[in-house]
Amino acid sequence: MFNTIKNAWRIPDLRKKMLFTLLIIVVFRFGSVIPVPFLDAAALSNLMKAAGENTALGYINMLTGGAFSYASLFAMGITPYINSSIIMQLLTIAIPALERLQKEGEDGRKKIAAITRYVTVGLGLIQGVAYYFYLRSNAGIVKITNGFAGFFVGVVIVFCFTAGTALVMWMGEQINEKGVGNGISIILFAGIVARLPVTMGSVWQYIQLGFTSPSTAGHYLVLAPLFIVLFLGIIWVIVFMNEAERRIPVQYAKKVVGRKMYGGQSTYMPVKVAMSGVMPVIFASAILSIPQFIQIFWNPTQGFGKAFMDAFSNTGWLYTILYFLLILMFAFFYMSVQYNPLEMANNLRQSNGTIPGLRPGKPTAEFISKILSKVTLIGALFLAFIALVPIIYTNVTGMYGLSIGGTSIIIIVGVALETVKQLESQMMMRHYKGFLD
Repeated sequence: MFNTIKNAWRIPDLRKKMLFTLLIIVVFRFGSVIPVPFLDAAALSNLMKAAGENTALGYINMLTGGAFSYASLFAMGITPYINSSIIMQLLTIAIPALERLQKEGEDGRKKIAAITRYVTVGLGLIQGVAYYFYLRSNAGIVKITNGFAGFFVGVVIVFCFTAGTALVMWMGEQINEKGVGNGISIILFAGIVARLPVTMGSVWQYIQLGFTSPSTAGHYLVLAPLFIVLFLGIIWVIVFMNEAERRIPVQYAKKVVGRKMYGGQSTYMPVKVAMSGVMPVIFASAILSIPQFIQIFWNPTQGFGKAFMDAFSNTGWLYTILYFLLILMFAFFYMSVQYNPLEMANNLRQSNGTIPGLRPGKPTAEFISKILSKVTLIGALFLAFIALVPIIYTNVTGMYGLSIGGTSIIIIVGVALETVKQLESQMMMRHYKGFLD
């Protein structure tokens, strides 16, 4: 990976793209510490410490790289844009007009992207209003709350949150156009990596507690280093599974044109095990954050309501089960969007290619569909396992307050691998030698 980055840096065009991406990340981190006016950052920081990492506020803070705890301009981060993308992808399947737009090529995709931006701003406005009322309900965070001045302050705060969301969305799109990697993923990556020192500090606190507290010495002195080993092991598994693929053998028929013979080659059609990347995990996390956002405004202390909200906490049993099922669902959803077995079978037949032992047409399409389903299931189970291991480990060991979970690790490693692959493909394009060379 480091060799790829070093070689890409030597190419002026790629060096400009890498510097542009780095500049956007720096701007994002600066925006994450620019305070919104009329908010007391110290009071909000104390509220965040009292809430802990395994709550809705902790989840927001993790995705924004600590921006929420600073009451900053980018306090809502990229979350509204992710939710908007989910809504638009689901509506594209449900609404025929949007489906036709998607099939119109580049112009249709541009129109859908424009609609996604408007939906993002709308969601950002709604979320900004919700955040304002939540912050206002906690005494001391909003400095002015009464009279016309209080109304004006509320409008300014909501508009700052919404403008920050729109700016983060714009920066992500700029990375897509002029930088390296996927814009949304890069910004998420930057926010999560910014929380790594906090996680390592929490692990160190548990190790110190093991030395200073005789009653827990054997407990934390083993479990805290084991967390680091588990962290590194998960990274290795993610890298291994990202490189894994199922190869479908393909045989091309011989064809004589004039005095030359073409075809007759044996090759394969690769199907990636982790074909959907990190998106199922991101989408599942975004959907399951909705009950946690509700908990911000309605937090019952007893009865069914408390049991229900506890089940939907980051370490709750219902959250764990739904997280597993949603990852599977979104993995199959992405497979159905990215791959069409019938179209793949038709392309093979048009190029005189066949899968050994199968007739072209429907039998080939059915075989490809079965392979895709099996590979997708394996990839989805892998994603779910990696995402749930830290949750299970936290519940078993009682080591709460660790802001990096399986979701974060998958995003970090997945984004790093995708960005490096994009650099490799762009370097290959620039070094490709044609028949005149």
